[in-house]
Amino acid sequence: MKPFFELLIIAATVFIFTACSQSSANENQSTSLQETVGQTVVNVNEDSKREEAQIPKTTMTFASMTHDFGAIEEGDKVLHVFTFINTGEEPLIINDVKSSCGCTSKEWPKEPIAPGVESQITIEFNSKGKAGKQTKTVTINANTEPNPIRLTIKADVNNASNS
Repeated sequence: MKPFFELLIIAATVFIFTACSQSSANENQSTSLQETVGQTVVNVNEDSKREEAQIPKTTMTFASMTHDFGAIEEGDKVLHVFTFINTGEEPLIINDVKSSCGCTSKEWPKEPIAPGVESQITIEFNSKGKAGKQTKTVTINANTEPNPIRLTIKADVNNASNS
C-alpha cells in the first residue's frame, strides 16, 4: 500500500510541476501576444491619425445654417436647399450627411467640390406623426475645419385633428 501512495505523490508532484510550467509558458505567450496586438493597434491608430492629418482641410461657408419652415400642417413634406461655397483652397469632400431623425431626408454632392465653387445640400422634412415645435439637426462630415458642421431646420407643426 505504501508504494501506491508514494507513486501517487510522485505522479501528483509531476502533474503540478508540468501544469505550472505549462501555465507559465501560456502566460508568457499571452503577454507576448498582447504586446504584439497592442503595438498593432497603436500602429493602426497612429496610421489613421497620420492619414487624417494628411487630408487637406478646407472650409465651407453657408448662406444660412438654419431654416425655419414656420407653421405647417401635420403630414406636410417641406423642402429646403442649403447653399454653400467651398471657401477654402482645397477640394471639398463631403463624406456623410446625417440627420437627427428618420423624418428628415437629405441629398448632397458626392463628388469633390473645387475651391470657389457653389453647391447645395437639400433637406426634406416629413411632418407626418409630428406635432408642435420641431427642431432637427443635420450633421455634415467633410474635410473641413471645423468638422463636423451642423445645420438646423425648424417647423411648427399644426395637428390637423386639433384644427
